[in-house]
Amino acid sequence: MSHTAFLRNGTVVGCTLLVIALGAGLVACGGDGDPAAKPYDAADDIAFNAPVGDGKQVDPDKPLEITASGSDARITDVTATDSRGRYVAGELSADGSRWHSTSPLAAGTHYTVQVSTEDEDGNPGRKTLEFDTGTPKTSKVLNVTFGPDSGTYGVGQPVTATLSQPVKDRAQRAIVERALRVDSVPAVEGSWYWVDDKTLHYRPKDYWPVHATVTAYSNLAGVKIAERLWGGDTKPVKLTTGDSVIAVTDSGSHRMTVYKNGQVIKQIPITTGKPGYETRNGVKVILNKSYVVRMRGTTIGISAGSSDSYDLNVYWAARVTWSGEYVHAAPWSVGSQGYANVSHGCTGMSTSYAQWFYNTVRQGDIVQVVNSGGKQMEPFGNGFGDWNVDWEKWQKGSALTPDTSNPAMTARLSPESV
Repeated sequence: MSHTAFLRNGTVVGCTLLVIALGAGLVACGGDGDPAAKPYDAADDIAFNAPVGDGKQVDPDKPLEITASGSDARITDVTATDSRGRYVAGELSADGSRWHSTSPLAAGTHYTVQVSTEDEDGNPGRKTLEFDTGTPKTSKVLNVTFGPDSGTYGVGQPVTATLSQPVKDRAQRAIVERALRVDSVPAVEGSWYWVDDKTLHYRPKDYWPVHATVTAYSNLAGVKIAERLWGGDTKPVKLTTGDSVIAVTDSGSHRMTVYKNGQVIKQIPITTGKPGYETRNGVKVILNKSYVVRMRGTTIGISAGSSDSYDLNVYWAARVTWSGEYVHAAPWSVGSQGYANVSHGCTGMSTSYAQWFYNTVRQGDIVQVVNSGGKQMEPFGNGFGDWNVDWEKWQKGSALTPDTSNPAMTARLSPESV
């Protein structure tokens, strides 16, 4: 199906009211952008067929059908768009006698359908239909909230989408995912990953480019997802990335190396988790920064009377996990920094280095821990461990990735226009 732009201000040649299974209020008009080439009048040859719901609005649950009823006319092209600029996919029969939609109509939406025709002598004709779809009653609305808030972030910041209703069925997930768009300039390869029934994360194959613009938006409004479940409006977000800042924490050598756009800009003596409290290995993303954080051993399971117990204010703290792992100032362990691991899991450094680090990094920058005896960073649930999932496995977390073990499911997930 070719997509021909609809010119709302084009010259109107004729207008005929069609009442063919659509109901009053659906108007078909003839028009041509070139005043010198008046098309033949195809009003008697074209029928727009779609069931009408309450209030004489088209039922979005039913397909749209356009037929050439006259023996001397054929349809050559159909372009159907809604008020949001979304195209309706469709199929045209080989003989040009019938076109029908293959993607669902959205609920509560205004549509414009432009039909190009020709008669037996090859003379062109053009008709335009405008109609509104109804909104099903007793239906739930699936709203989407994108994260983080619009702003500037590091190159490791994933985009998140939180759904207001759980979606478990894979085919229904495909409908949702197909409508959630992430565009970046410059363009990069990326994919959504279903963390659970209500949460998706989006990341590129590699880190975002520096100084990129990333826009997340939804085309889900009015789209039917399941019986009595329709997509709602969603506020888009726009992110920009700063310089690439990656801090590599080597627990074995007790040193952090900070890279900016691939170049080493600082090496810092550090201490990480001691035996029994080893720092997690893997890639982490800075979640937020706080000038001062109260840290207590009881929050990580250390009893108040233990020799390991602590309760103190910590300064220049950059958080990397929700369970309480930070990069922060640790003036009490300066003698061990660069030589031994003595912390309860955080990365500690001198106050001056911590202040420098705090002022250098932003939310979304990368902290990668290597050579620790600790467990691997969790992919989800304790911050953004997304980058610890290899790209092949990440792609399998998308509902649009074909399930090669189930050909029927693969066919159901074939892309459609939304």
